[in-house]
Amino acid sequence: MNHALTAQDLFTEMKRMPATERVKFFSLLSTNAFRDDDFSHEQVFGHLEREPLSAREAAEYLEVSLPTLRRYVQTDKLRPGHTVGRNQLFSASDLRAFKRARKWGKEL
Repeated sequence: MNHALTAQDLFTEMKRMPATERVKFFSLLSTNAFRDDDFSHEQVFGHLEREPLSAREAAEYLEVSLPTLRRYVQTDKLRPGHTVGRNQLFSASDLRAFKRARKWGKEL
């Protein structure tokens, strides 16, 4: 019987590895697995342009906590594109612009 290794199996095994072996593993992974792949932002995130992101997804995209995202909305630094009931939905292009502005120290 062929047993495929799952992501959870791999994670469990990696936790058992000595730290030096984990470093070697990630070094091998970074130099070999993605060597020929140079994906553009559009290739990786292009599908997000057409679909709004939930507040949780928006917070993850901005690399902030959900409470921080909520503070941005409360202080009008960021506005949801749509609100459905109590759910706020954000456009990827607005989030990208906001993230870029924050990166360069500009407030919107």
